[in-house]
Amino acid sequence: MSNEYRHVLVAVDLTKDSHRVLERAMQIADRNHAKLSIMHTLEPLGFAYGGDIPMDLTSIQDQLDEHAKQRLAEIADAHVDKENQHVVVGMPDTEIHRFAEEQGVDLIVVGSHGRHGFALLLGSTSTGVLHGAKCDVLAVRVGKDGEETEE
Repeated sequence: MSNEYRHVLVAVDLTKDSHRVLERAMQIADRNHAKLSIMHTLEPLGFAYGGDIPMDLTSIQDQLDEHAKQRLAEIADAHVDKENQHVVVGMPDTEIHRFAEEQGVDLIVVGSHGRHGFALLLGSTSTGVLHGAKCDVLAVRVGKDGEETEE
């Protein structure tokens, strides 16, 4: 496999740490003259509530989607073309893998809080992405040791 990347995907959670993850992805994309895409995945509200809510959550999901697009634009507009900014609804690791395969991504960049113990056993988005990816994955360490970060 070549050391050159042609398409770098950065997956962000829209917290303040997203800027650090994007910066690392930009450095790699610039060095390789690669396309850069950025995405955020929203979990469907039905997943959070087990689908047992006796009401239509469509308008709330649409509002969350619009807010995520605005927040992603705040993070990415200065660095990533609009057509390469994506907000999708689904399970994060599954959607990241799907996007990577469909778009020919050869490097996925994600943030990792470097958790240990039970948090590591229970898994995280970055762990899920790493274990199912068919391309290289770079986990960028975010948050300072001992410092709580937004999630």
